[in-house]
Amino acid sequence: MATPAMSIEELILQTDASGAPVRLEYVRGRTRWEASPSSRHQKALQRIERSVRPSGDATGCACFTLFDVLIRFPDPEGSIKRPDLAIFCEEPPDSDEALNVVPVAVVEILSPGYEDKDLGPDGAPFYLEHGVLDVVVVDPRSGAVFHFRPGHPPATLQAPVTLFLSCGCTLEVSSQPAR
Repeated sequence: MATPAMSIEELILQTDASGAPVRLEYVRGRTRWEASPSSRHQKALQRIERSVRPSGDATGCACFTLFDVLIRFPDPEGSIKRPDLAIFCEEPPDSDEALNVVPVAVVEILSPGYEDKDLGPDGAPFYLEHGVLDVVVVDPRSGAVFHFRPGHPPATLQAPVTLFLSCGCTLEVSSQPAR
């Protein structure tokens, strides 16, 4: 008896559960992978996540954050991406599968050799096409901060910088701490 074929989501979840040193995504009908993040990547992401707050405006956004969560996007190919940091206005449901909730903002940290994953067509443009209001891509080595929003030209900034997101949240990208 033949074993039933595994869905792409099942493959991604099994790869995660096995502890494999790669992170898989499925975007526009193609599987993409990235090596597990380095300590520089993780520390930059943690500093940003700790800074996310409501801006004080009466937007009602709770600025709820999740690291490395699988999100199923509403495209014909059934794309599944895992932003480094996803920001939601309301707490998403608990799930052992990919979420069906598109975040209001996404933060990606560039890793050497994987720049196209976050800056190419399957990165910031993909997120914007699917309703994400702000995409922030950070290069922790140079301090460059790229801020993408629908209807605006991409902004290239330099850390340290505070960003005011469309949803009513703020986040800070600090310079790498001195050693």
